[in-house]
Amino acid sequence: MLEPRRNKIIFQFFSWYINRIIKSDFEELKFNQTEFDKDQSILLLANHCSWWDGFLMFQINRLYFKKNFHVMITEENYRKVWFLKYLGSFSVKKNSRSAIETLEYAGKLLNNPENLVLIFPQGKLYSGHVDEIQFQKGLINLINSSSRKFKYIFAASFVDYFEHRKAVMTCYLQDWEGAEFTSLQLIKSAYNKHYETSRKKQTAIQV
Repeated sequence: MLEPRRNKIIFQFFSWYINRIIKSDFEELKFNQTEFDKDQSILLLANHCSWWDGFLMFQINRLYFKKNFHVMITEENYRKVWFLKYLGSFSVKKNSRSAIETLEYAGKLLNNPENLVLIFPQGKLYSGHVDEIQFQKGLINLINSSSRKFKYIFAASFVDYFEHRKAVMTCYLQDWEGAEFTSLQLIKSAYNKHYETSRKKQTAIQV
């Protein structure tokens, strides 16, 4: 497993850069507010349909949650995009012994109330038009490695252009209270209920 690295100057530069390219490439980034406790860490579960997803969640955290951002990415992307490690990225190598180590590391990050951990439960990119979000089994190992005192936040993101030349990204956020000993199936069901409700809201938009 490859862990995040800290460099204040690099972090500040790329925080500025991500903010700049989002404002440049999108007409708007829209998201709602949801309940969360500043004294709780956050496990942010999001659908993964574009190259932008990690940067958009980074931006939402910078503007709204204001936690120490962490995200699990593939070892390939960790090595290929050099600056991601300075933005809180840590790597997972699928189908390896080190994958368990990575999940345990992510779970322990959630024991610090100042942290936010972003996970894409699909494990790879899928179309933004899928009917259901699939969940990889490793998520429950992550949860079991934590003290379970974090807040679940679900994020469902959709892109539309409407009357604009540039895309509008809309992210629907929802907090969820998981049971102390919850199951992967229960989390998946709760997330997909939020995803379907959000998709209906998005498709009902008229301009």
